[in-house]
Amino acid sequence: MTTTVETSLPEQFSSLEVWVADWALATRVERYEKRLSKTIDELQEFYDAIAPLAEDAMAYLDTQDVNDLSEQDTRLLHLLYSMIMVSYPVNIFKQPRIPDSGAAFFDTAVEPAL
Repeated sequence: MTTTVETSLPEQFSSLEVWVADWALATRVERYEKRLSKTIDELQEFYDAIAPLAEDAMAYLDTQDVNDLSEQDTRLLHLLYSMIMVSYPVNIFKQPRIPDSGAAFFDTAVEPAL
């Protein structure tokens, strides 16, 4: 008897499955709040896991119809958005918050169409 394990990501990106619950978030606000709730070490761990696969993930998503993404593809896209959200803290700020920003908070009025 053969058993198939279903993942919530396209098969070639199943190694990122462990990050879906925390980081496949639909809105920028959710991603920013998640970033602020994590330590820089946690952000680094996530970034280090997804960054090596980012170009392949973007190339894969480029082959899909952006107006008709499957749930798996949408989760992958959300993981990429989260990688972008943590890239500055990991590579530039070396902390989850923007340095010297005090209590300032960046908010958007409209989310992208996806």
